[in-house]
Amino acid sequence: MSPLVSIIIPVYKATHTLPECVAQLRAQTYRPLQLIFIDDCSPDDSLRYLEEQRAMISEEGLEVTILHHETNAGVAVARNTGLEAAKGDYIYSVDADDLVAPEAVELMVSAAEQHQLDLVGCEYLLRQGASHRHLAQPSISSPMEAFEQICYGKMKWNLWLFLIRRRLIEEGQSIRFLPGENMGEDLMFMGKLLHRARRMIILHKALYTYVRSEGQITNAYHSEHWTQVEANVRELEAYLHATSSGDRRELLHFLKLNLKLPLLLSDSTEDFKKWRGMYAASNAYIFRNTELSLRTKLLQYAALHGQYWLLRLYNKVVMQWLYPIIYK
Repeated sequence: MSPLVSIIIPVYKATHTLPECVAQLRAQTYRPLQLIFIDDCSPDDSLRYLEEQRAMISEEGLEVTILHHETNAGVAVARNTGLEAAKGDYIYSVDADDLVAPEAVELMVSAAEQHQLDLVGCEYLLRQGASHRHLAQPSISSPMEAFEQICYGKMKWNLWLFLIRRRLIEEGQSIRFLPGENMGEDLMFMGKLLHRARRMIILHKALYTYVRSEGQITNAYHSEHWTQVEANVRELEAYLHATSSGDRRELLHFLKLNLKLPLLLSDSTEDFKKWRGMYAASNAYIFRNTELSLRTKLLQYAALHGQYWLLRLYNKVVMQWLYPIIYK
């Protein structure tokens, strides 16, 4: 019998995106599947829509689990709720405003079973309005190499890029998300798993579509978001100090520089000052990352030395003028 796959879908304010997301989950060519929807006390009609669809989805041979939080707890707790309800041999995650190719689960499970893998990654499409960009992942030969590529800024860590063998999460001390720390939670989670995993591969196929709102070029973080990111980085750092060598822990300096880079894609002096103070010890590593573009290094160097005019010029010319033309 084919192994069961549990797909975890946190749901919050997703009334307008759920129909297309659910349609693609129903279209999956793989069975058996457990679909776990976690309604995080959404104020719209998301929960009612899921309940209305339950029977129809079940008729197609899919096991449907709908869980409801009485108060809004955030995506980290919603993911934990999903993990507790999961029964599958494999775990996959889908965001309720995104799309997953019909063959995605089948291809990833086939690779995992054939090669006895702990993790199977894929590539994705970035959809923004009418634009669809194929974003590739690097070829890697081991989970440790994958972690290195994440730290260097060459590989994405989003949960929806990876099929995970569930025993990797549960073996020994179970890995869970930090309640309330809803930004960077997938980085912390995947960082730990990559240090546990023994074998993985990347399928060079775009099996997922990340839907970004039209007109949005970068992710806008608020102050509480940065606090949450830092909490997840501290948790990952503590895990590496307990389980890894000094060389691996040093990679975190590159990771920290990449994490705070969005602060430079701004015209705000406060953002630039925050960049200088955040992970200040990592600023000495700006030119040590051989995988990073010279353009990015120069932006960081300008921020370090207070050349904010250059950052504003880059944001105006490249981010506000050039990118919208290229990716419209």
